[in-house]
Amino acid sequence: MAHANTSPPEGVPVHIARAVSQDVPLEIAAVGNVEAVESVEVKPRVAGQIKEVAFTEGQNVTKGQLLFTIDRDTLSRQQAQQQAELSRDIAMEQQATAIAARDAASQKQSQSEADTAVKLGELGVLSGQSVKQAVTASDTTRASLQADKSAIAAAAGAINADRARLAQTQLQLSFAQVVAPIAGRAGAAMVKAGNVIRENDTTLVTLLQLAPIRVTFGVPEQALAEVQRLSSLGPLEVEAGPGDVPLGKGRLDFIDNTVDPATGTIRLKATFPNTDGALWPGEFVNVRLRLRVDANQLVVPQSAIQQGLEGKYAWRIQASVATMVPVTVLRTYRPPPSPQAASEVAVLGSGLRPGDMIVTEGQLRLTPGARVSPIDVPSSSSPHDSLTNNTVRNGAP
Repeated sequence: MAHANTSPPEGVPVHIARAVSQDVPLEIAAVGNVEAVESVEVKPRVAGQIKEVAFTEGQNVTKGQLLFTIDRDTLSRQQAQQQAELSRDIAMEQQATAIAARDAASQKQSQSEADTAVKLGELGVLSGQSVKQAVTASDTTRASLQADKSAIAAAAGAINADRARLAQTQLQLSFAQVVAPIAGRAGAAMVKAGNVIRENDTTLVTLLQLAPIRVTFGVPEQALAEVQRLSSLGPLEVEAGPGDVPLGKGRLDFIDNTVDPATGTIRLKATFPNTDGALWPGEFVNVRLRLRVDANQLVVPQSAIQQGLEGKYAWRIQASVATMVPVTVLRTYRPPPSPQAASEVAVLGSGLRPGDMIVTEGQLRLTPGARVSPIDVPSSSSPHDSLTNNTVRNGAP
């Protein structure tokens, strides 16, 4: 007697995942360019011959560090000559002062004699000729004293001019040692020892500040209002790196005052500490500007979302039976790279609840009410536990 086959029919093999509720950051993705906060082209402030290059190309230098030495012989001789001229003019001033003191004493004596002669003339003791001679002598000594004072003033002026020229030469002597005006990384030395340079003509080396450093990027003008509103509440976080994994975290600190009409974007700048030197001036990087974090969002793998005639839907599994459930997708994003994370994740507005089991692969063989055989059963902890550094794919902020 034949026996009927009572074993249950085999279900459709599918891959499944669990819908979970998580805090999901909302971010804007862009391509940015790294630029130094400070960039200085070091130029000579005096002419002369390069005597020494005191740094290594590509070296990190500190502010005030010696970079180049320019020959000082010509300036040193000029300084010695000006010092001698200053000493000469000081001596001339002292001589003029001594002569003025002598003439002052003579003028005092002549004035006294003139006054006496005038009184005696009034009494008829001295003739008018003698009185006139005494007064003329007094006027002469007074004029000599006035000339002496002018000579002293001229000598003082010459001394001041000598000191100004000497100070200028001493300043130029200090410029013969070219030091770093900022701390940063030195580029290639544009001159070598023995080269003759002219004042403020040749760029000796370029210094770039690497820490902190800035990244410039653009965002769509539609996001400007939200960026302005949120940045007024506090600095917005920005991540940047040449690949999917960010190399640094910074803060937005600049919003341009105009929208580029050609591209419809607004330029932003973020500053990064860059203490490890991971970001390099001139390189292009992927930038993510975090606007906010949406709390308790329902997320599922993007591969679970299907498109039907009436809209998007997903297959929900209950008691090994597949059910078609309409869903609303708010936006999608890509979670940070990890061995467990899906390539892209959908944020749902309705249709599923946290903990629902959904099909991620094998949907083409499913029909409503079909039995399924899960190939892999996810644990209570979803493969999307960690949702940071996410990138907006659609939906406005």
